[in-house]
Amino acid sequence: MSIDSLRRSARETVSGLPHGFWWLWLSTLVNRTGAFVLTFLSLYLTVELGHSAWFAGLVVALHGLGGVAGSPLGGMLTDRWGRRPTMVSMHLAAAACAAALAVVTSAWAIAAVVLLMGVAMQAVRPSINATIADMVPAHDVRRAYALNYWALNLGFAIASIGGGAAMFLGYRTLFVVDAVATTLCALIVFLRLPETRPETPTDTAGEPVAEEKVGMLTVLRDAPFRTLVLLNLLVCLVFTAPWIGLPLTMAGQGLSPSSYGVVIAVNGIVIVGFQLLVNKLTDKRSPVVLLSLSSLLFAFGTGATALAGSPVAFAATVIVWTIGEMIHVPTNAAATARLAPEHARGRYQGVMGMSWAVAAFVAPIGAGAIVDGPGPDVLWAACAAIGVVAAVGYSIRLRKALCEEPEEATPAAGPVRTEDAPSSVSA
Repeated sequence: MSIDSLRRSARETVSGLPHGFWWLWLSTLVNRTGAFVLTFLSLYLTVELGHSAWFAGLVVALHGLGGVAGSPLGGMLTDRWGRRPTMVSMHLAAAACAAALAVVTSAWAIAAVVLLMGVAMQAVRPSINATIADMVPAHDVRRAYALNYWALNLGFAIASIGGGAAMFLGYRTLFVVDAVATTLCALIVFLRLPETRPETPTDTAGEPVAEEKVGMLTVLRDAPFRTLVLLNLLVCLVFTAPWIGLPLTMAGQGLSPSSYGVVIAVNGIVIVGFQLLVNKLTDKRSPVVLLSLSSLLFAFGTGATALAGSPVAFAATVIVWTIGEMIHVPTNAAATARLAPEHARGRYQGVMGMSWAVAAFVAPIGAGAIVDGPGPDVLWAACAAIGVVAAVGYSIRLRKALCEEPEEATPAAGPVRTEDAPSSVSA
């Protein structure tokens, strides 16, 4: 492929999206560029404050547990209150938690702050995903999700490098920088992002038409969507397992922690370097095919970890499941947007986000227990089996629900509020 063709592909990947989307993209990049808390939290707790590794693991797990509650909460607020006020309030709440970590020292106070931070950080995601579905034409939704995911990983890569270089300033300074970046993200949303929640439909006389009320139980009774959530939970379990199981497996083979650092860095490098190319190659493909393919890549990549014996081999397995990640995340988000009614997009995205949060809480505990018990080979075999089951499930259970092509010329939503800079965050 020539340089000119690469440039043309890059232009096609980023062209044609609404102006508001790029403000949202920028807010994601800014937010993740300052995301230091989770990256350095375990080191802060053990090295700086002298807590045990067990306590550090518990605190990190509490962040995931907070996300289990935060995701449906954010979905409800997104639909009832609005996308923009939910984003602003939850970003500010997360910023307050980051700032609090710079001053609190009590073990239980730190645990409580991290739990609340998990709630706030996860609660903002349904509003972001709903906003993208609202403002981007249906045939471009998956591309938009891929670009936003690329911004998230690009920002995280910058944060990891910058945070490591700035460690001489101290952990508390990093947490303050995190708070400032998250506040700046909230300001970008408040000042530049329009509210996109669909207007209440009216009849010919201009009177509001009552919409069907959608609660969390209603969402869970949607059989195709419930299947999508359960299958995504399986994939998330497989995706999360390497973050705990891989360093333990490499350590068990006598490889150094620095070797693991290099291997896991491949994940971010591949996403930042190749997300746009992968999106170009998979654009317009069937979502069922893509979800099945990504599940098989997760299965093959994690399963092959049992056969790896060198840093190069471990890095190769990471590349395989990272490609699965790049395909799966935007496709799953777009599938969620396709199945959700316009007036309930927040709740649908909230329930889907809860599957990620549950996996983030369960998988580390389960992976650690399996490695300490039956051994790492059993963990990787289980991951491979779960990935294959998910792939079969997508192919059999969701082919009909996701086979219909979205209309090429119509937006993903009905009439929306598009004022550039409303004067308040109230809906």
